[in-house]
Amino acid sequence: MNLKLELLVLPVSDVERAKAFYEKAGFRLDVDAAPTSEWSAVHLTPPGSEASIIFGKGLTSAEPGSTQGLYLIVTDIEEARRELLERGVEVSEVFHDDKGVLFHNHARGTVNHDLPGQARIAGRHPEGASYASYASFSDPDGNGWVLQEITERFPGR
Repeated sequence: MNLKLELLVLPVSDVERAKAFYEKAGFRLDVDAAPTSEWSAVHLTPPGSEASIIFGKGLTSAEPGSTQGLYLIVTDIEEARRELLERGVEVSEVFHDDKGVLFHNHARGTVNHDLPGQARIAGRHPEGASYASYASFSDPDGNGWVLQEITERFPGR
């Protein structure tokens, strides 16, 4: 059986503000439907992705900004960060961790390393290891995204 991730629902407080943010970030607008005053849906797809996001009115009861740890995979972390910055998106500096595993603090909505011995270190991974360099950003509501550089997939992926 194949199970493909297709769509992620994001909780937002202002649909038009979120739509403007994601379009500014380069996401492609697929659907903008507002059939009633109680229900609307905006569907966007990140560049190069097969999975999409959707938000609007009446789609979720989750608190705006409560979705964290959304990963966007890139082959060049510096270039992806630069492009987002050029588009007006605030993106963290590139970082890596000393153990090669990123941990996310859902309560604070921030990327950090809370396990003993983990340390967030500025810059790309020194050996350019795949899966080991990151940058992060949030939408206007605080939904948290992580750019992760992957240049070579693990076997079987």
